Amino acid sequence: MSYSTEPVSTPTSARSTRNRGTSVKVFLVIWLLLIGIGIAATYWYSHHLQQSMLSALDAKWQAQTNAIKADYNSKLSSLSNEVSQLDSKVQSFNELLTFTKDTASNKTDNSNKLYTQLAEVKKQLSALQSKMDLLK
Repeated sequence: MSYSTEPVSTPTSARSTRNRGTSVKVFLVIWLLLIGIGIAATYWYSHHLQQSMLSALDAKWQAQTNAIKADYNSKLSSLSNEVSQLDSKVQSFNELLTFTKDTASNKTDNSNKLYTQLAEVKKQLSALQSKMDLLK
């Protein structure tokens, strides 16, 4: 038996190059598919976070708006009560003033005092009315 010292050339098979080419293509397709899934998941998650933040802010703003409305209504009702009380005082002073004008003589100066008191009450009433208008 004689062995040859020359190297035997083995032809490269077409099959191995074809396998390498398809495995690279499969790898690239899977890689691109994973990148697409990652982008889609990122978009979905950011949209979900945005919606949850908007709903939380909406709930917070609704609570603050309700608190402001309740405060406004309480202030408005208290001012309305004060205006009605002052109006009743003005009416009683007006009746008293009418009575004193009818019964006043030239010697007394009570009517001037009542006019002064009535003017002060009217000033207070107009100030409360302006505050009430500002609240409206």
